[in-house]
Amino acid sequence: MKPKVYIDGQSGTTGLQIWERLEGREDIQLLRIDDEKRHDDEERKKFLNAADVAFLCLPDDGARQAVALVENPNTCIIDASTAHRTAPGWVYGYPELSEEQRAAIKGAKRIANPGCHATGLISSAAPLVRMGILPSDYPLTCFSLTGYSGGGKQMIAEYEAEDSDGLLASERIYGLNQNHKHLPEMEQICGLTHPPIFVPVVGDFYKGMATTIMLQRDLLTRKLSGRELRDALASYYAEQKFVSVAPYGGDGPVLFAAMLAGTNQLKLEVAGNDEQITVTALFDNLGKGASGAAVQNMNLVLGFDEGAGLE
Repeated sequence: MKPKVYIDGQSGTTGLQIWERLEGREDIQLLRIDDEKRHDDEERKKFLNAADVAFLCLPDDGARQAVALVENPNTCIIDASTAHRTAPGWVYGYPELSEEQRAAIKGAKRIANPGCHATGLISSAAPLVRMGILPSDYPLTCFSLTGYSGGGKQMIAEYEAEDSDGLLASERIYGLNQNHKHLPEMEQICGLTHPPIFVPVVGDFYKGMATTIMLQRDLLTRKLSGRELRDALASYYAEQKFVSVAPYGGDGPVLFAAMLAGTNQLKLEVAGNDEQITVTALFDNLGKGASGAAVQNMNLVLGFDEGAGLE
């Protein structure tokens, strides 16, 4: 019997992207609630408890309420909201963190899908902390540029409106109070003793992401050169399907945030000089940064090939 999969919040940006990745697959049964009953809790409850895997593509409060509706102990929930990313009893859905993390995802009934900005920072900083290169108390700074689709339907409509404000043609810097919703998972998953200084930026392009951390060699626990640090990351991610490390110095003199848009790939680019090093994660905020990662986690839970429907 094919596993049953349900998307609660199927009309939002992430929900629609997950649906597009799943609707043509023949190895699952995709459940769909009637549009007029999307907000009917009793009807949602039936679908949530009928599913082997249920994706939550909802605001935080909605996700918590949906979890409360689930009574079937066999239903695996993959939550795309911020609600459970640091919550006890939930497994963080970044399998490339370690083989132990991948095994935990495979056996989990509660999986918190990573945030897009968090994915970029964690992909570079977490391995460096685990390898004893980056001290846990490092004064980490991060600049993260994303396409406007990461802001959901309202922001997409704002950027694509014919009468949109001319200011939207330039980059939008936000989160200036250093209280961005992704900071708790960044700190916890990376094993940092305090959150990084984080500068999120929205650009006038639909999708794509470039998340950069900046490092001073003299402040590292192991005083590696940029090339040595790149080789350490390449070894850490060896043979991963969706995360890779580019040759030292990047693909050229510049990087573009949309270089991996439309894929589920994440590539780390290490550059700099003998004293200052940058590590940039390039990926699709809607792919490895959201819906692609959610489908990857579903594949692991159901025992499918990790890349099914994503390559």
